[in-house]
Amino acid sequence: MKKMKLINVALLWWVAISIAMPSAYGSVDQSPKAVEKWFKELRHGKEKLTKLHFYLHDTVTAKNPTTVQVAQANITSKSPTLFGETVVLDDPLTVGPEPSSKIIGHAQGIYSSVSQEGYSQIMILNLIFNYGKFNGSTLSLLGSNPIFNEYREMPILGGTGAFRLARGIATEKSYAVNVTTKNAIAEHHVLVLHY
Repeated sequence: MKKMKLINVALLWWVAISIAMPSAYGSVDQSPKAVEKWFKELRHGKEKLTKLHFYLHDTVTAKNPTTVQVAQANITSKSPTLFGETVVLDDPLTVGPEPSSKIIGHAQGIYSSVSQEGYSQIMILNLIFNYGKFNGSTLSLLGSNPIFNEYREMPILGGTGAFRLARGIATEKSYAVNVTTKNAIAEHHVLVLHY
């Protein structure tokens, strides 16, 4: 009986939290019926090109870091390229490069150092937009990020909300890097085709 009360309390807590907290994906109807309706209307839709420009703030050392290391190999600390290091992130996306600039979303995902000869990461990111006409929409990015190249091109593999069935290219450029703190700001230009 005591176990049943705990389960009921936990269930009520979960329902209360779910109702009280706004969804990370905004007001886009993602129910199966809404998605099916969208697919049925898709044949009448026209593909369009959207250009996005924003800054990603990767904060490693601060009171509230947005990036944390979660794993490394036995050899990572001896590797000049940090081979084997794996990091998770929840980085703000802003309109301008200043940390105080308006936040329009977050980049959430994982990156790992994957090269033994050069410093390159594999990036797995969801770009979650929570402002403006793309509020509630996401883009999925997966690709190689050779961070010492001036420009790094990574593919957009899909999305949700306004970006359902998206495909495109994200071009990243380091805007500011602090080698002591490892904090960085990256400028992103995204070209995305969607319906």
